[in-house]
Amino acid sequence: MDLRQQIDIERLPQHIAIIMDGNGRWAKERGKQRIFGHQNAVQSVREATEAAAELGVQYLTLYAFSTENWNRPKAEVGGLMALMSQTILKETETLNKNSIRFKVIGDFKSLPETNQAQLVKVIESTSRNTRMTLTLALSYSGRWDLTQAARHMAKDAAEGKLNPDEINDTTLSNYLSTAGMPDPELMIRTSGEERISNFLLWELAYAELYFTPKYWPDFRKADLYEAILNYQHRERRFGKTSEQIN
Repeated sequence: MDLRQQIDIERLPQHIAIIMDGNGRWAKERGKQRIFGHQNAVQSVREATEAAAELGVQYLTLYAFSTENWNRPKAEVGGLMALMSQTILKETETLNKNSIRFKVIGDFKSLPETNQAQLVKVIESTSRNTRMTLTLALSYSGRWDLTQAARHMAKDAAEGKLNPDEINDTTLSNYLSTAGMPDPELMIRTSGEERISNFLLWELAYAELYFTPKYWPDFRKADLYEAILNYQHRERRFGKTSEQIN
């Protein structure tokens, strides 16, 4: 029995988040420039998206570019932005064919205007798709998101639109860029690093974390299946005892 056949479809995580790490190291080990790793990572994005949609996962969120990544060499950042534009435009037809909705979270206005225009075009083109929501975290950080949420809540409170005494977990969630999406049940990080690196800090509170030594350009459908199987063998208690949930 292959890995996919072992997955219990009734116990799929509704939302999977992935930190796509290791592109640069993958390229370096092959004597290439870092952009070579990013170029080869496109196939990994395609395979992870296809695998998730085929299984019936409702939300897939990929950490593509953090606010800290702006500090990387300008040539690499420029290459990444150009690659992103080419790839997203090329894949739009496939997204629509498979009824996959495309979204972006992050500091959208910090992206180059050309990228912004192209992203808006794809977002609008796929907005009616219902099979799965694919979200790219671009110029994103968890701290940025919490900060902008706090700023907007303070503004609404000052204008009398929000009662500070009534603020709760749900209130804050509704001010985050992930509003409307369920929290991820499974977070995957490639390349052997074992940290969440400022990704979905609020939303990952109860996520199962899965780390693999495989670099992102080598990630394939079987790797996603393996992560889901690992998730399905864990006991999710949310503060309760085993006896309470069984």
